[in-house]
This record gives sequence, C-alpha cells and structure tokens, in this order.
Amino acid sequence: MNTNTPKVEATPPLRLTSFSHGGGCGCKIAPGVLSQILRSSAALPVPKELLVGIETSDDAAVYQLNETQALIATTDFFMPIVDDPFDFGRIAATNAISDIYAMGGRPIMALALVAMPVNQLPLEVIGRVMEGGQSVCQAAGIPIAGGHTIESVEPIYGLVVMGLAHPKKIRRNRDARAGDVLVLGKPLGVGVMSAALKKEKLDDAGYARLIDTTTKLNTPGITLAELDDVHAITDVTGFGIAGHTLELARGAGLRAVLEWPRIPLLPNVMSLAEQGFITGASRRNWEGYGSEVELAAGLPELAQPLVTDPQTSGGLLISCAPDAVDKVLAVFREQGFTEATVVGRMEAGEPGLTVTP
Repeated sequence: MNTNTPKVEATPPLRLTSFSHGGGCGCKIAPGVLSQILRSSAALPVPKELLVGIETSDDAAVYQLNETQALIATTDFFMPIVDDPFDFGRIAATNAISDIYAMGGRPIMALALVAMPVNQLPLEVIGRVMEGGQSVCQAAGIPIAGGHTIESVEPIYGLVVMGLAHPKKIRRNRDARAGDVLVLGKPLGVGVMSAALKKEKLDDAGYARLIDTTTKLNTPGITLAELDDVHAITDVTGFGIAGHTLELARGAGLRAVLEWPRIPLLPNVMSLAEQGFITGASRRNWEGYGSEVELAAGLPELAQPLVTDPQTSGGLLISCAPDAVDKVLAVFREQGFTEATVVGRMEAGEPGLTVTP
C-alpha cells in the first residue's frame, strides 16, 4: 500500500504590482511629453467663473459659484504601488483627495474610478481595493456618491473629488512671492521605497512607514489657506519635489531654491537609493524638466534622482512669508505632521529651480 501523500505546492501570493507596468504617481506621463500634448490641444473659451484651469499646472480646477463659494474639482488614478489591495485603495484615495487640500479647500464628495482585469483578479480582491478607498473617504468625511467601472488589462483605481472653498482662499501656484519660505509637510522617498518593494527588498518596518506616509490625509491645507501670509500651496506627487517646486516658480515667474541638506527623507531611503532602487519615472522627470534645474556644485550624486523621485500621496509644499513659518509649522504639528520642515525659498530671478548643497 502506497502511503506517500502527493506533495501539493503552495500557491504563490497574488502580487497586484505584477499586473502593472508602473505604480502610483510614477505612472504619470513624463512632464516633457505632457507639455507637448497640451500645447497641441485647441484653446477653448474660458468662462470668467473659471478661476483656475490648466494654465499654471495647479492641482485642481476651480469654478466660482457665488461670492462666497468656489467649487474645486480634481481627479487622480493609477496602477498598484503595493500588493495589498486594501492598502492600494487607501493610497489612491488619499492621493486624489490631497489635491483639494492643496488648493485650500474642504472635500465634499467623491466618485470612484475603477478599471480591473476581472478575469484575472478575484472579485474579493477588487472589493478590498474599493473598501480601502471607502475607508479613506470616511476618514475625510465625504461620501463616494457614484463612479464608473470598466474592464482593463491592468488594475487601476482612483477618485474624482470635489470640494468647496471661499474664492479668496484659493491658493494658486502663481501666487508665490519673492522672499517666501518653502515648507514641506512630509519626507520624501516613496518612489525609492516602492521600487525596493517591487523587488521584494523592502522590510516590514519600511513597508509600515511607506503606508503610514501615503495614507496620511493632507488636512492641514484647509487651515493653512486661512492664513493670509500663506501665498501658495501645492502637493508633491509624481514629478518629485523638483518638478512641483518648479511649477510654483513658473506660475509665479520666480526662481525657487531648494536646500538639499534640509530636504527630509524617509528612513533608509538614502541606503536604498545607493543600492540602485531608483524609478524609471525619476529619469523621465529629469529628461522632462532638467534643463530648468540648476544642480549646484557640491551636491551628492544621488541628489538628482532623489529630488526627481516620484512621490505618491506626498506632502504639501507651502510658500509663505518668513514671519508665517512658525505658524505654518505649528499647524502641521498640531495635525500630526511632525516632520514638516523648511526646505527652501522663492527669489526674484529667471523662472526655474536651483538646488544648493
């Protein structure tokens, strides 16, 4: 009698990231390519009520409803940056809602955008993605009031988000002023960490830190927009801190300066970058806007790939008067953003960015 039990090989765990060619905000079309696309788009009539459109690369569109209310509208979606479906949904939703906070608004509702390979992913996995998004919307105090779903070869999830603000409290890129100080709300390195994760080289502590930073809602934007000396707000996402600081500089017609030693990095990001965990999006970012960035002599070799590192659900970048810095940092810290810090300044000069050692 044969008593040998057939060996059953364990099914490898499902990896959402294996379905996607890129993850998170690293999926963005390269800035240089995007500029060419938008240049070829036909100009359409713009109503006077449209306070913010595409002209200054702001985080959302803004339409004035009446003397005291403006509607803020944005959308964001991408492929998985992590393998856990619930975490993927949380990150995507947090990232989308951030654009409302970056304009100084309060979110009021969302619509879900869902594209999934339904014949390859278990339905419960897709459900967990949506549950993750719902949990973040609940934390933000908004409903998911509808949405749209399609079949797709890659998993894609995101939101359309709408918010409200007083028209005079909208914070545009173009409103940064010479002499302003730049304050960053979250440390950088999400792209590097996600690259390590995809190669299964990110440890449990690193993963926990990655999830913590990418699911932290940028709620300080609401309070910061109430401060008159806060002139401009954006959030640092797929174009990296260099790209989004450059958008402030272009919009305001100023020279931005980032001070490399003051730029905060997530734990072990420098070590991971030294091991070669640099995203392709970082390279594409540099190809798209590097001609407008001066890397001063004396910077470490990794400064370039780290200032162009694509952030998913990154921190708010604030341009404020020097006298307002303490108030800005206090708002961040009161809301749990303990690593918020000064990273640079805005100066008169040729529009562009300088990174100093």
